[in-house]
Amino acid sequence: MADAQAWTMGMDNGALREPVAPSLLGTAELSPKGDFEAGSFESFTLTYTAGRYGIDDSGSLRICFRFASDQSNPQFTDPKAPGYTTIEASNGAVLQTRFDPKGNIRPWDRTLWIKVVKGFLERGDRITIRFGDQSQGSPGLRLQTFCEESFEFRVLADPIATFNFQTLPVQPTIRIVPGPPDRYVAVLPTLREVGQAFPLKVKGEDRWGNPSDRCDTTLRVEVVGPIGGAPAEVTLKPGQRALEIPGLTGTAAGEGHLILTDKTGTQYRSNPIRLEAAPAFLHFWGDLHGQSEETIGNNSADAYFRFARDLAFVDACGHQGNDFQITLDFWAELNRLTASFDEPGRFVALPGYEWSGNTALGGDRNVYFPEEGRTIRRSSHALIEDQSDLDTDCTTAGELFEAFARAEEWDVVGFAHCGGRYADIIQAHDGRFEKSVEVHSSWGTFEWLVHDAFDAGYRVGIVANSDGHKGRPGASYPGAGLFGAIGGLTCYLMPALDRPTLLDCLRRRRHYCTTGGPTGRLILDVRAIFDADATIYAHDPALGPSEGVSGRKALMGDIVHLPEGGLELAVDVSAASPVERIDVFNGRDLAATLRPHGEADLGRCIRVIWEGATYRGRFRQVVWDGSAKVTGDRIQGVVPIAFLNCDKTLDRVGDDGLAWRSVTTGNLAGFEMQLEDGRTGRLQIETPLLNVDIPLAEIGLEDHVTEAEGELPRLIRICRAPDTRTALTFGGTVRPELQASGDNPLFVRVTLADGTRAWSSPIYVYRA
Repeated sequence: MADAQAWTMGMDNGALREPVAPSLLGTAELSPKGDFEAGSFESFTLTYTAGRYGIDDSGSLRICFRFASDQSNPQFTDPKAPGYTTIEASNGAVLQTRFDPKGNIRPWDRTLWIKVVKGFLERGDRITIRFGDQSQGSPGLRLQTFCEESFEFRVLADPIATFNFQTLPVQPTIRIVPGPPDRYVAVLPTLREVGQAFPLKVKGEDRWGNPSDRCDTTLRVEVVGPIGGAPAEVTLKPGQRALEIPGLTGTAAGEGHLILTDKTGTQYRSNPIRLEAAPAFLHFWGDLHGQSEETIGNNSADAYFRFARDLAFVDACGHQGNDFQITLDFWAELNRLTASFDEPGRFVALPGYEWSGNTALGGDRNVYFPEEGRTIRRSSHALIEDQSDLDTDCTTAGELFEAFARAEEWDVVGFAHCGGRYADIIQAHDGRFEKSVEVHSSWGTFEWLVHDAFDAGYRVGIVANSDGHKGRPGASYPGAGLFGAIGGLTCYLMPALDRPTLLDCLRRRRHYCTTGGPTGRLILDVRAIFDADATIYAHDPALGPSEGVSGRKALMGDIVHLPEGGLELAVDVSAASPVERIDVFNGRDLAATLRPHGEADLGRCIRVIWEGATYRGRFRQVVWDGSAKVTGDRIQGVVPIAFLNCDKTLDRVGDDGLAWRSVTTGNLAGFEMQLEDGRTGRLQIETPLLNVDIPLAEIGLEDHVTEAEGELPRLIRICRAPDTRTALTFGGTVRPELQASGDNPLFVRVTLADGTRAWSSPIYVYRA
């Protein structure tokens, strides 16, 4: 924490001052201290002892927690519920208390506010706060679900009742550590050349997705497919959070995977790896978008990059701190870190930042540089005291792009994304710099942003990242907070792993992306085969001179002039979860749906999915807490889909019912249930937003969709599925109908049985 504070303001009310002596402001002590398991229920006593000033009548304390923390909120009314908190003054002064999630300056905005409303405190008087008071039956305060080296109970005092809150110079802290392993994860590359060496990477994760250092097991390794050099066993010892085994190779062209089996017989399947004799590209995975504690995230920027490389097993990472919190000193530190972590062939660390303008000024944009030492052009200096570089600010997204052009920084690459503020790419976009839009992150799924680009005629790629604030780039689980989804990943198709090649890949839009998670590293290949010769461009000819090549095949990201004739779009998917469907789109329009099963394969399995977001802004969550009841049939089994937040559960209610707690922010969740008969009776679903009542006999291959009115889609879709799924590899071809004028952005969206989704960057085909 001390390192982080060196890069941020010293005062939480916006004033930069020298530390005030504890003898004046007072002190805070916490009990117990030490290490505590992420997501566990605990009870803490924080004792504030007044200093020389005491606290005057109407003076206050604030105890603040970071924005990203998903611990249970303090509450004062239900002594048996989580988070029950009691507060008292040693001298009997009357205190007024409230909890406000936006009660202080970010990132310390989650605030317990304690105000003296009758009486006052003298030096030595105490205020005692019992977080998670268990004396009357409360389980305690549920700690945040992710790890933190120095979790702070930040105490601020306003002793003179001037509303000038000052931070105590010494703060109480604890350490939040992983729990025991709940599952094991095995990661391989997804595309390599036959004979090329590659590693196997293994870790155990606790129930919240934290890499666990409490593993003590030996896993048996089974090889499936042409993989050589794999060990017969893998042993994880206490203290290890991950293990890398080098020296595996592909022995022949084909596909393979590994199966790890623990001592209970539970199996854990790796992602698939494709092995080719002479691949034009290899696959490298990245998460280029997230923050650390120096801005609004958790844990240090140094720990952020180490997690991405060593524990999330990604090949590329970028730090995207909010520009209005990045001081000049921290900008220099970020540049030092990206330079030190960047290691061609092993790991790419991209310099950059998040331009964080309000939506009315263009909305959030990601900015990446090929080298350190570039100018940071901020949207504002909102949380930066030093105004010496105010003249470099760009207060609108349009001004930002103009500044890059004036400086001839043609090597800058940017994305548009939706986080707290969403990008208005209709208002501002420059294809010379802004090469992609982010369709998915921890904040949810945002296909509407892709549609905005198509409507405006932009030729952009599609990426997914975490935009994570929990210090887990590349493996950012939703936890228990307002982040509704797991963080995404992008697969880059490149001949080598280094900065210039990655940035060239981004400029060519040669990548696909997924919603991440346990089965997120799937293999996706999309190619267009033309009936006649076409001119294929890597760089958009609408933006300036671009040299095309003649050919009859194109890959994702290509821009193609096809004067006549049609095309066949070939799609190929391999994954660790069975393929549910492949939707093929021409822009907004669904051109075709490919499924590995047909009507004859359907059984007694009913698939129910809910998805959507309320609107584009911050508070987009849709609450789907609901129930299902089957009449005239019985439920034999049920499998949850995308229930990745442990607080959101799906439960059986007798032989004919289900109940669940679920939230979506554009992403999806749901279940598959196996029925005794599957054809008789009815299915009734009730949620706060939508209700469905349908005869089971009417549920077939095609979706039955019930949709709510609103700015964005919010819907429930129901279909019938095979009783057994085996299609881990699936593909097909489609002949989409082409528009005679304008672009035909041809791309696919893959949905796996477990709810994982993937999007290819479009192939842009045009006539004129």
